Amino acid sequence: MTWKTLSTKSLLNRPPFVEVQQEQVEIKPGHVVDDFYQIRLMDFAVVIPFLEDGRVEMIRQYKHGPAREVLGFPAGHVDPGENPETAARRELLEETGLKADSLVQLGSFVDHGNQRVCQGHYFVAPLCHRVTEPNPGDLEEFAYEALLPSQIEAAILSGEVGVMHHVAAWGLWKLHSQA
Repeated sequence: MTWKTLSTKSLLNRPPFVEVQQEQVEIKPGHVVDDFYQIRLMDFAVVIPFLEDGRVEMIRQYKHGPAREVLGFPAGHVDPGENPETAARRELLEETGLKADSLVQLGSFVDHGNQRVCQGHYFVAPLCHRVTEPNPGDLEEFAYEALLPSQIEAAILSGEVGVMHHVAAWGLWKLHSQA
């Protein structure tokens, strides 16, 4: 059965970054939840960029969520009206200076089962070439590391890859590459 939203009240709205809503939801006939919260963030794209030598370009940077420096792949918001592949290509170029010959979509997934929050779009770039210097913007400071797949797996297991979206991207790529 599909839940039915009876009413929605906006509690916080800061477009395009975040919106928090309180919904009154009928989850089954006669059973209503008066305070079911929905959190909406911008959708995002993550891309795993393989270099010509088989290594993967990774970014080491401070992330405020885990409150520490972590390794990750190029990633960022899908701007309003932008398609996810375009966002992935844009983020790849901005954050690393790399251009992909092609992108393979690994899947798109809702971030949270009940609150939705946002949708992540996952890609792999099987062959990338450096075409310019990175230009990630003034709020981000990056260090770059080109790692072998086995080094990435060790970094995941040791906790160096501290954001689940990047761990998920690698897992999706592993599943896709074995298919």
